[in-house]
Amino acid sequence: MNIHLNTIFRVIAVIIAFVGMIMLLPTIVAFYLKESIAPELLITCVITMLSGAGIFKLTKRSPNQLSKRDGYIIVVLAWLVTTIVSAFPYLLMDINVQVIDAVFESISGLTTTGATIFSDLSQLPHSILLWRSFTQWIGGMGIIVLTIAIFPLLGVGGVELFTAESPGPTSNKIHPRIKETAKRLWLLYVSITFILMCILYLEGMTAFDAVNHGLTTIATGGFSTKNQSIGYYDTPLIQYTLIIFMFIAGINYSLIYASIKGKFNKVLRSDEFKTYVLFVVFCILFMTMVCYCYTDGNMESSFRESAFHVVSIITTTGYVTTDYTLWHSVSAFFFLGLLFSGACAGSTSGGIKIVRHLVFAKNSVLEFKRLLHPNALIRLRLDKSVVAPKIMTHVLTFLLIYLFVFFVGMITMTFILDDFDNPLLTSAGIVATCLGNVGPAVGSIGPLDTFSTIPDSGKIVTAFIMLIGRLELFSILVLFTPYFWRTNS
Repeated sequence: MNIHLNTIFRVIAVIIAFVGMIMLLPTIVAFYLKESIAPELLITCVITMLSGAGIFKLTKRSPNQLSKRDGYIIVVLAWLVTTIVSAFPYLLMDINVQVIDAVFESISGLTTTGATIFSDLSQLPHSILLWRSFTQWIGGMGIIVLTIAIFPLLGVGGVELFTAESPGPTSNKIHPRIKETAKRLWLLYVSITFILMCILYLEGMTAFDAVNHGLTTIATGGFSTKNQSIGYYDTPLIQYTLIIFMFIAGINYSLIYASIKGKFNKVLRSDEFKTYVLFVVFCILFMTMVCYCYTDGNMESSFRESAFHVVSIITTTGYVTTDYTLWHSVSAFFFLGLLFSGACAGSTSGGIKIVRHLVFAKNSVLEFKRLLHPNALIRLRLDKSVVAPKIMTHVLTFLLIYLFVFFVGMITMTFILDDFDNPLLTSAGIVATCLGNVGPAVGSIGPLDTFSTIPDSGKIVTAFIMLIGRLELFSILVLFTPYFWRTNS
């Protein structure tokens, strides 16, 4: 099976041009606020769009077809190229930002991890703060999904690209045609984002802050315009609003679409959704008791703080209001464990996802029944449907590879952070939060700390881990297998 290089570059060209178009929005803000970075941003936009248009023109006559192998190559290249292009605005600032730091911030935004190297956000121009938020918003739903929705030129390659970027264990689609699915996903995504922006503005945020937090909340990204994150807004109403919308952002978008259409039976039949709700409620109640017993807060504030951070971590949004690791020693390890959860498949959240935990847990319980009844045909069911063996294989393989990547990454980071206090716990927290695309860590790099103190080698490692986590392991690791590149495979 040959690799269609012309078609691959054609799609990449469209993505490059589109990133340049998105960059125009913070550029307009920069000119409106008369920021010194404005001319450089405009030049970067123009060069980016012209580069994309030039490559597209050179490959315009290429055949409009894509194989599965092409899909994986395009997805990885698209994320790498977008990361590089998105890093340029950070290098244009008056603040001295190193290339590695710019790339780290870029990939952290696009993968919706939310880890930052900027210690003082007040030093950043408003245009750059907006660009950070837009990178998360673009990466939240997915660069390829956006491209499929807007540019019909991808044609038959849409399915391969959609599968390569979202290789989850389930394939719930809103519409039989992949292009229509992508369009409706983005329409829903834009609508929820806009609604949240309006609510936050009415609740007291400035228009600029409401826009930024609307973008990063629905993307489950976590970038904020304030150094204290949401802790800056000591307003229960804003915090409860964000809790609700973070929770919504963690729901499978096909279920959100079904509920809008009035198909509530589909939502109620979803085993993953019911598990998601019960898991969130249990974690909130548990941490409320811990917070109430070991801090000076009252029951309401304990509940709000616990609910906020539990939902923030499970949905991999990564907003914080306080250092929850100081509540009690158990809270640090509890939230470290939540870094491995994730919300629903088909949402913008990262992590392992509830459905994989559910399939693994159900199959583990059934194994005991199979031991007692070795000749019985005992099948695993999810949403009252039999789970195909290939899905079970996917889940088990995914979990093993996930733990392997975490283990290797933790050992690597322990060596790199050898001079840190408690390097083992710090490394575990950093790798877990980057692999799950969450943001806040534990140990020496706590929830309120930045990644600026990590050595450059550590930033390179964690940046790669963030990308692996965002593409859910398989889409990028498959490129490192020898049979992927065999033309007869």
